[in-house]
Amino acid sequence: MKIEDIKVIGVIGAGVMGHGIAQVCARSGYKVILVDVKDEFLKKAMELIKSGPFGLTRLVEKGKIKPEQVDEIISRIKPTTDLNELKEAQYVIEAIPEDPELKKKVFKQVDEIVPPETIIASNTSSIMITELATAVKKPEKFIGMHWFNPPPVMRLIEVVRGALTSDETFNITVELSKKLDKVPIEANDGPGFFTSRFIANWLSEAIRLFEQGIAGIKEIDDMCKMAFGFPMGPFELSDLIGLDTLLHVCDYVYDKTKDSRYLAPLTLRKLVTAGFLGDPRTKPGSRGGFYDYFKIQKKK
Repeated sequence: MKIEDIKVIGVIGAGVMGHGIAQVCARSGYKVILVDVKDEFLKKAMELIKSGPFGLTRLVEKGKIKPEQVDEIISRIKPTTDLNELKEAQYVIEAIPEDPELKKKVFKQVDEIVPPETIIASNTSSIMITELATAVKKPEKFIGMHWFNPPPVMRLIEVVRGALTSDETFNITVELSKKLDKVPIEANDGPGFFTSRFIANWLSEAIRLFEQGIAGIKEIDDMCKMAFGFPMGPFELSDLIGLDTLLHVCDYVYDKTKDSRYLAPLTLRKLVTAGFLGDPRTKPGSRGGFYDYFKIQKKK
């Protein structure tokens, strides 16, 4: 397969990452098949693509696209609950929750539907690609394509080869990333790759410092922004990424490495258990994140 052969991209999962990935692909001119298990999830995703904090209407306000382009871009996205629609796709990106068994179950189903030349990519932030590739018949056509939140804004894509990923699959994924106006960087396969392993350690340490009473949540965020020039503090970033996602990363990396640095902080586990999964604007159904649970005033 060549990059020119890719006309239709399938995106599995219409949640916090999936809808943003679909938006980027459609804006870049690709037809997109957006799949999720419930119509209500798809409806919410399409609303976010059009009017969400990183949606197309916002791009119009910033002068990055013309008003008439909004409907044109949306028309390229086909929301559906039917996985069989993916039979049209030449490239499929999975963006469902960080559950290895759930992902492998979905990959087995997709593998039976898509044409043999179709590349299947996982947006997993932590699970080893070699492990996930055991679910498909052609592991050479399987790769990690780790996007960052929010996909319409963040330009980095971490490209991760599994043990059996072919050079062709890798090269096409790199080329596709560039066509989507992203910056692909290769990372080796391992629990958490580079970015998730690095950021989970940093975010967890910030939570532990809060637990130990070293500083408050807002104070830690403010210090990180002012001292280090970060655009967001660790608690703001955790709320955006999703507390459940951060917990999954910590648990998976610890399970595979037994490195105590990745033991999830108790406060993080408590909030996720209570339904505080992150910013409700990008995590539908969440009760909120750190700022909401601890009733800290956010800057408007």
